[in-house]
Amino acid sequence: MPAAHSASPLVRIDYPHIARREMLAFLPPDCLRVLDVGCNTGAFGEAVKTARPGTEVWGVEPDAGAAERAGQHLDRVLQGYFDPTLPLPEAHFHAIVFNDVLEHMSDPWAALNHAAPLLAPGGVVLASLPNLLHLDTIWPLLHDRDFRYERCGVRDRTHLRFFTRTSAMRMFDECGYEVLSVQGINEQWYTPSIKRRLAFRLFGRQLEETKYVQFAFVARPAPQRLAS
Repeated sequence: MPAAHSASPLVRIDYPHIARREMLAFLPPDCLRVLDVGCNTGAFGEAVKTARPGTEVWGVEPDAGAAERAGQHLDRVLQGYFDPTLPLPEAHFHAIVFNDVLEHMSDPWAALNHAAPLLAPGGVVLASLPNLLHLDTIWPLLHDRDFRYERCGVRDRTHLRFFTRTSAMRMFDECGYEVLSVQGINEQWYTPSIKRRLAFRLFGRQLEETKYVQFAFVARPAPQRLAS
């Protein structure tokens, strides 16, 4: 594997062809050109083109095999890391999508900064980020004092960064973005454990964020960034 650029996702060759259809709802209604960063085999872009015929979808993918497969579904796929060396047009995309990708980067702040000039006027960044406060992560920390890496999920062994809702909001702010919406997705909290069920009953409001495997963010460059 070539050395990763600081803003680049690691190669994720073992990730399946999953469309992430729950993220389709966050695309703007007038979105005509989409860039899917870390597109893997192109499943999300394929879902976009099926749901919205006529949408132009580009992909960026570092793994050559996955990029080749993505090219069968998308309008254009660039094989490489998401950095300034890729020939991506400025002011072109109505949405740039990071579906569980930013956490694989050593410098996701650089990726968000790189994305901003590629957005068309009014364009947005969509990002799905794993939730470090998900119940299945914090319960072993509190109960077992253990953090066990896994093949995939919130504790994916290839994750370089970890986020909560609050820390992700701060990252967008630090990169000069205005967060338009944030929503918990893939709710997964039911547990047979009496202790955990009692905790939800007693502290439901405080534990609300622990229900979600990921949060979906929609953000756009803030006016002050556009003016700079």
